[in-house]
Amino acid sequence: MHTILQPEGWAKPIGYANGMAATGRMVFVGGQVGWNAACEFESDDFVEQVRQTLKNVVAILAEGGAKPQHITSMTWYFTDKKEYLDNLKGIGQVYREIIGRHFPAMAALQVVALVEDRAKIEIQATAVIPD
Repeated sequence: MHTILQPEGWAKPIGYANGMAATGRMVFVGGQVGWNAACEFESDDFVEQVRQTLKNVVAILAEGGAKPQHITSMTWYFTDKKEYLDNLKGIGQVYREIIGRHFPAMAALQVVALVEDRAKIEIQATAVIPD
């Protein structure tokens, strides 16, 4: 449904793709944070916020008729690189639980702050539903 772009001779990335090509209807997911449908944070735990953030991304995708396997690109913003790196195992576990074994093109950035003070992570995504 999508084509992974992997230049010949490049080391294969783990947990993401260097690029993806796709055709179809696009769905854009604005930055989501780890709060529930009532805009309330239920946890300050990093992995739990990632879990809720990914659930929010999937819920918005569903509203647009898309599924996690339609995601072509994700950008992750977090407030603490060390906390992100220290929790990679847990992040990977919840990612596979919610998104599956689909690894789109990704970028991850540490930022000074997010607009929501309790937010530790924000994720933006683009999906392409094949024609």
